[in-house]
Amino acid sequence: MSRRLALLLGGFIGLLGLPAESHAERAWIKDEVHLNKRTGPGTKYRILGAVKTGDAVEVLSRTEGWTQVRDGDGEAWIPVGFLQSEPPARIQLERHVAESTKMRADHSELTTEVEKLRQTNAELAERSSSLDELAKKLERENFELRAGARWPEWIAGASILIVGGILGMIVHASGARRQTRRIRL
Repeated sequence: MSRRLALLLGGFIGLLGLPAESHAERAWIKDEVHLNKRTGPGTKYRILGAVKTGDAVEVLSRTEGWTQVRDGDGEAWIPVGFLQSEPPARIQLERHVAESTKMRADHSELTTEVEKLRQTNAELAERSSSLDELAKKLERENFELRAGARWPEWIAGASILIVGGILGMIVHASGARRQTRRIRL
């Protein structure tokens, strides 16, 4: 009975020393291992399951030779020496490979987008050039219509007046010579 009392007392003291869940230390199972999870800190306790390399666990407490952890299945004890603060190299490599693959895909997309934008830019530059030429042509035509094109109208009108005046003088002069004396009754 004293052994049970000691275990209960040890468990109670262990519970008092547990850190809060929000302050739990995060750790990963290292190397290529499969560890038995046990109900208590020792090999005499029942096996609950196993954890393997790369599994993330929260460290709840540490005793001599054993570490109490929590994973997705609940709380358990594993032997000391199999946890590390960083993910194992295999997990890190998998993450980096996944990130690298995503970055390559993003780079490919961006390269395609840049090429489309360059092509669009070239088309717009060509269109802008042709529109600039058209604007210059229209500006010249506008200038000719407003200022430069009026002088032919003025010359034509002045020519008509001069020719009409000359014809009028000729007709008037020829009409004066033909006058005969008639008898008027």
